[in-house]
Amino acid sequence: MPPPSPHHRRGVALCVFSACGFGALAIFAKEAFGAGVTVVTLLSLRFILAAALFWVIVTVRGARLPSRRVLLTSLALGAAGYAVQAGLYFGALTRIDASLTSLLLYIYPVLVFVGALALGRERASRRRLGALGLATAGTVLVLLGGSVGAIDGLGVAMALGAAVVYATYILVADRVVAQVDPFMLSALICTGAAVAVSAAGLVDGSLDMTFGAAGWGWIAAVACGSTVLAVSAFFLGLRDVGPATASIVSTAEPAVTVGLATVIYSEALGAGQLVGGALVLVAVIILQLRGTGTVSSHDAADPAPAAAPARAIAREPA
Repeated sequence: MPPPSPHHRRGVALCVFSACGFGALAIFAKEAFGAGVTVVTLLSLRFILAAALFWVIVTVRGARLPSRRVLLTSLALGAAGYAVQAGLYFGALTRIDASLTSLLLYIYPVLVFVGALALGRERASRRRLGALGLATAGTVLVLLGGSVGAIDGLGVAMALGAAVVYATYILVADRVVAQVDPFMLSALICTGAAVAVSAAGLVDGSLDMTFGAAGWGWIAAVACGSTVLAVSAFFLGLRDVGPATASIVSTAEPAVTVGLATVIYSEALGAGQLVGGALVLVAVIILQLRGTGTVSSHDAADPAPAAAPARAIAREPA
């Protein structure tokens, strides 16, 4: 077998960098909460800053706006999909540990497979059904295999809800925005999310700008490091290695979160939870080996997940 090309090595390195950025999101968010930033405020400012930066990138690239239908759908995906998913994820972080939140969220690729199977977009096989069984067993072990801080029922429900909303978002995005320029899609989705969250915060009075300078620093880290830079690195890596390899490399994301949480917060996963998390990640890799994407609307020889750009934009922390 010939050695990997420089383009392939660069692509893998970019995907690893992206995974580290997404993996650090939970840590940045917890630090922002500790600095007095509320969930709604963090989400609003994150989306506003990220949208502004993505629109700068779009302008520099000279990308054109998509059709009116796709434009409105992309904005709606941000408002009703991305914003809700991120709100559930960040809400979970205020109630349970970052390690547990990350592992529970990462069942989303399996949920995408189940949804695509139910919709007739994916074909069942022994390998894929075996991966589904591994993921199910792994999730049970994550929840029951040990003690990670105080297991809060609402926090667990919010993390699982974030995974469900994210999987639904991907299944919708697959059919309507897969061919949009990825940076344009990022700008539109972040704009939709920014408008929705900011409007909700203004209506219920939950927007609070009284936090100090440290809070602004963590908000910048979330918006720039774990959103714009992480998404951009994924897109660039995707171009060099293809979606299947990029998706497999991205399974490093929860490991980064768990590792950082262990070092910074002394979070300690139980042995059963470590085994469970490993089973979930193995299941995700198995599903990605021939691509988890939908198969009906793409060439069978293309192993790419159909909505790879949309997936990259919304990953929390993925």
